[in-house]
Amino acid sequence: MELYSAAFILLVLTALVLYYTVFRNRQWICLLAAGILFYCMSGLSHGIYILITAFSIWIGSRILEQMEQKYQKIRKERELSREEKKAMKAAHMRRKRMVLFAVLLINFGILAWLKYWKAIFPGTAHGLLLPLGISFYTFLSAGYLIDVYNGKYPAEHNFLHFLLFVSYFPQLLQGPINRYDQMNGQLTGRHTWNPENAKRAFLLILFGLMKKFAIADMLSGSISDIFDGSVERLPGSLIVFGILLYSIQQYADFSGGIDIVMGVSQLFGIQMMPNFRQPYFSVSLGDFWRRWHISLGAWMRDYVFYPFALTKPMQKFGKWSSRKMGKHFGRVLPAGIANIVVFLLVGVWHGAQMHYVVWGLYNGIVIALSDILQPAFAALSGKLHLPVGSKGFYVFRVIRTFIIVNIGWYFDRIYDFGKCLTCLAHTVISFNAGEFAAAMRQEVLNPDLVQPVYIMGGYALAFAALMIVIADSILKEQKKDVYAILQRRTVIFKWALCYAMIFLMLGSFIFTRSAGGFMYANF
Repeated sequence: MELYSAAFILLVLTALVLYYTVFRNRQWICLLAAGILFYCMSGLSHGIYILITAFSIWIGSRILEQMEQKYQKIRKERELSREEKKAMKAAHMRRKRMVLFAVLLINFGILAWLKYWKAIFPGTAHGLLLPLGISFYTFLSAGYLIDVYNGKYPAEHNFLHFLLFVSYFPQLLQGPINRYDQMNGQLTGRHTWNPENAKRAFLLILFGLMKKFAIADMLSGSISDIFDGSVERLPGSLIVFGILLYSIQQYADFSGGIDIVMGVSQLFGIQMMPNFRQPYFSVSLGDFWRRWHISLGAWMRDYVFYPFALTKPMQKFGKWSSRKMGKHFGRVLPAGIANIVVFLLVGVWHGAQMHYVVWGLYNGIVIALSDILQPAFAALSGKLHLPVGSKGFYVFRVIRTFIIVNIGWYFDRIYDFGKCLTCLAHTVISFNAGEFAAAMRQEVLNPDLVQPVYIMGGYALAFAALMIVIADSILKEQKKDVYAILQRRTVIFKWALCYAMIFLMLGSFIFTRSAGGFMYANF
C-alpha cells in the first residue's frame, strides 16, 4: 500500500475521525486497529511476520527483566564473598546474553531469509514475498530489546502496547526507526485535535507529495534512460548528469516519503524521530550521514558502532596502536574499523548485491581515512594559510562533500558492478563535455522513445519544485521555523505557495513517464 493511494488516505481519514471521537478515551486502541488493518490491506500473510517479531521480542524482554529481578533479589538476600559475587554476575550476564542473542537470531534470521535468500541463492528462491517494512520494524524491535537488556528502561508488560509500538502504521513503510522510550508515552497517551498542528501537518504532507511527484518521479525516467541500457559509449558528462539527477531523485523520494509519514503522525498528535537535516549542506561525509536517514544512523551508532568499538579486542587494538603509532591512531583506528563495519552492514541492508556492498565499504573507508588524516589536513591548512573559518571555505567543504557523496551514488544506482566501474572510468578519462548534447538527444530526448517536449516540460516542473525545496532547506539550515515564517506572510502569499505546490504535483501527472512507489519502501 502506497502512502498516496486511495486506500491509505481512506484509512488515515477514518482512523482520524474515530481517534478523536469514538476512541477519544482509548486512542491507542484505534491506532493499534489501524496498524493491524493497514497490514491486512497489504496482505494477510504479512501479519504473521510482524506478530512473530512483536511476540518474540516481547517475551524475550520479559525474560530478561525477570532474570535481572531474580539476580538482584539473590544478591540482596545472600551474603556472598567478592569472588562469589563476581562469579554469579558473570554467570548471570552469560545467561542474559544467550537470551538476547537467541531472540535477535530469530528475528534477524527471518529478515535475512526473506530479504537475501533469493539474491544469494537465485536458483533456490523460496517464493515468499518480502513483508512491508520488515527491515524497519525488525530494527526498532531489536533496539527495544537491547535497551531492556542494558537496563535503559523496564520491559513493557502489556503485549498490546508493545504491538502498537511495532505496528504503528505511519512508520512501517520507510521509517523512521523510532525508539520505544520516545514513542510509548505518545502512543498510549491522550491527544486532542489541534487545528494549528493540523495545518502544519497538512502543509508537510503537501510538501512531501510535491517532492515525490514533481521531482523524484519526474526524473526517474531520464535516470533509467542513462543507466539501464548500455553505458559503453556514454560520455562521462552525461553519466555525471545522470548521477546528479539521481542525487536529487534519491533525496526528493526518501525525504518526501518521510515528510508524508511525519505529517500523518502529527495529525494524530504524535511526533516521530526526525530523519533528515539538510544533508546536502554537510561539510564532510561523516556529517552527511549524521544528517541523512538520521534514525538509521543513530541505530547503527548505538547498537553496532559503540558495542563493536568497545569490545575487548578493539580496546586492546587501540592501546597497541597508541603505543606503536601515537595517541591519535590509538583513538581513530578502532573507530575507523567500526565505521567500516557499520557501513558494510548498511550496504548489505540495502541489498546483498555487490554494488551495495562496495557502496557501503566506500563510505566507511572514506570516513575512516578522513579521521586518520585529519591532523595532516589541519597541518596543510596551516601551512597554506587557508581561511578555514571563512564562508568561502565552508562553501568549498560543502561542494567537496557533495562530490564525495555523488561518487558513492554511482555504486548505489548503477546495479551492475562492472557498469559502475565503466561509468567511473568514463567520468575520469572521457568526460567529453562537447559530446553531452548529442548523447542527451540520443539517450534521453530521442523522439523514437518519447516526445522531447515531455522531458523538457518535466524538467521545468522539477526545477521549479526544486527551488522551493532549496529555499526551505536554506531557511532550516539557518535554524528558522519555515512554518512560523509562512504564518507571518499575507494570506495571498500562503495560498499562492500551496496552490503552486499543488499545481506542480498535478502537472507532474502529464509529464511523468515512470512513476512508482517510494524507493526506501523496498529496503
